[in-house]
Amino acid sequence: MKTKAVRLYGVDDIRLEEFELPAITDDELLMRVVSDSVCASTYKAIRQGAAHKRVPDDVAEHPVIIGHEMCGEIVSVGANLRGTWSEGQRVVLQPALKLPDNHDPGYSFPFIGGNTQYAVVPKVVLARGCLLPFAGDSFFKGSLAEALGCVIRGYRGLYHTDYTTYERTDGAKRGGRVAILGGAGPVGLGAVELAVGYAGVSQVVVTDLSADRLAFAQSKCSPARAQKAGVDLRYVNTSGMDDPVQELLRISDGGFDDVFVMVPVPALFTMAEKICREDGCINFFAGPVAHDLPGALNLYRVHYDGIHVVGTAGSIPQDMRDVIGLIEQERIEPGALVSHILGLNAVCDTLFAMEKPSGMKKVCYNELDLPLIAIADLPELGRTDPLCAALAQIVERNGGLWCREAEEYLLAHAPRL
Repeated sequence: MKTKAVRLYGVDDIRLEEFELPAITDDELLMRVVSDSVCASTYKAIRQGAAHKRVPDDVAEHPVIIGHEMCGEIVSVGANLRGTWSEGQRVVLQPALKLPDNHDPGYSFPFIGGNTQYAVVPKVVLARGCLLPFAGDSFFKGSLAEALGCVIRGYRGLYHTDYTTYERTDGAKRGGRVAILGGAGPVGLGAVELAVGYAGVSQVVVTDLSADRLAFAQSKCSPARAQKAGVDLRYVNTSGMDDPVQELLRISDGGFDDVFVMVPVPALFTMAEKICREDGCINFFAGPVAHDLPGALNLYRVHYDGIHVVGTAGSIPQDMRDVIGLIEQERIEPGALVSHILGLNAVCDTLFAMEKPSGMKKVCYNELDLPLIAIADLPELGRTDPLCAALAQIVERNGGLWCREAEEYLLAHAPRL
């Protein structure tokens, strides 16, 4: 059968095109990919082409489908998989296969990726346990499970030690305080959602230099909603502060137990150490492009105060299973991360525009002919567009968040590609 997809051919060379998918084998599935969340990691692959560690050397001759935050439903089941998988079953992809050759869906495969209408799920994905059942009420929530899985892995990478017994405990300190530096972006908001709905902390402080980004983040994940879960959530603009370290120490009553660094800036890394309490854990979560990015720590504190540093990236299938459980139980709100929607025809322009990041997560609906639309712009667009007018009303009823009802209306009424 034929599908339309965005394929990578080389550096800055991506194309929306139609081509033939091979028939599935007895050990494969055919999947209708309903939604995919656009990721900065895809932008990095586009800018590097075959130089990217996950992109094949022969990508110019054998292009790959891009996108890896995908959710959809099974259309056809290979003979050997019947009884394990079923037609119509909703599924999400955990794209990090952890193979020695670094080949992953969204970077390396010709017939599976997020930015396609249909995908052949190969045997290796199933054998690695990387296709996961999803019982959530919305496809977009499934697409956000991968990004949130990376964040939950970030929390699980944290650890603390009781120096009276030298017993180590993994995870954020229960009842402790968390700082998310440079955290008003999409991944930072994911860390906020998991802090409130999963990590069991008492305080979360999010910093950023942009008043607009902080205001947007606060409108999506509000301190009032966090307070209902027993979490003191604060958004702090450190731009223009004479001494942001002292202000953060004041807000935290002496320091934070855990600190995420969400932007690969050495000064933030240094700040993280300064605002840590004893036994504080820093997760340098941001992925730098430079291979030789230096940063400074006070080594006296490393020794005598037990300050320690970790770095996490990606996730494993169990992380995503647990995130899926949190979504299905409605303990976290993935809609807080969504700032834009788009159709498959707008993917190329949206990815190239990531040179200057804007907004939060952008969810692509692969079967739709839809420009990139900001959720915040729906009311204004609705003055002349009945589809946007209806979506604006739905979103307003849902506290300004993208939601199941909005997705269902969009899929039923938007033009097809």
